[in-house]
Amino acid sequence: MKFYFSGLLFLFFLFSCQEDPKVRALQQEKEAQKKEAIFTTINKGWNFNWQPSNEASQNLTSSWAEWRVFLNELGQKPKSSIGAFQQKAKTLSIRAVELNNNIPLQYDLPEVKSRISVITTKVNTINLYIHLNQIPDKKIVELVKEINTELVSMNAQIDEIKRKSEIKIEDGEADMIRMLDTARAIPSNPIPKNSK
Repeated sequence: MKFYFSGLLFLFFLFSCQEDPKVRALQQEKEAQKKEAIFTTINKGWNFNWQPSNEASQNLTSSWAEWRVFLNELGQKPKSSIGAFQQKAKTLSIRAVELNNNIPLQYDLPEVKSRISVITTKVNTINLYIHLNQIPDKKIVELVKEINTELVSMNAQIDEIKRKSEIKIEDGEADMIRMLDTARAIPSNPIPKNSK
């Protein structure tokens, strides 16, 4: 009787552990539809404003290879799958970090570096979000819009720097700027003269 009861218990346990293939198929179908919806949302929102908007920005792409490569990567939109978007996000993240290399001397300023830092942070955030198990597609689309805003800001800053560099210095202005330099100021503790 013990053997019969333990065998019955074993069979009950064995059958209860097996999943129903219909339930599994239904879950897989729902998961596929969810992934397709996420892909559609990201595909629709993945539109970067990668074209330089002014002459100074266009000229900068010819002299700054990292910026040109980054903009070209932004312009190439993946089409096949979420995996393609994940690979593109990874590549963009690498290219964004490389923007800090070889910045032309004229543009190697805190204003430009801070904009590069913001762009890099937002691109890295996209890369993080797109590699999650539950991809927040609406957040990714919002980040794309924010990156577009930062790219417009970067182009405007480049144009402003270019315009300021073309303003001629007036006679005596260089001397006046030198006089404003606090490093050249007269020391507050005068050196005593030798008394004879």
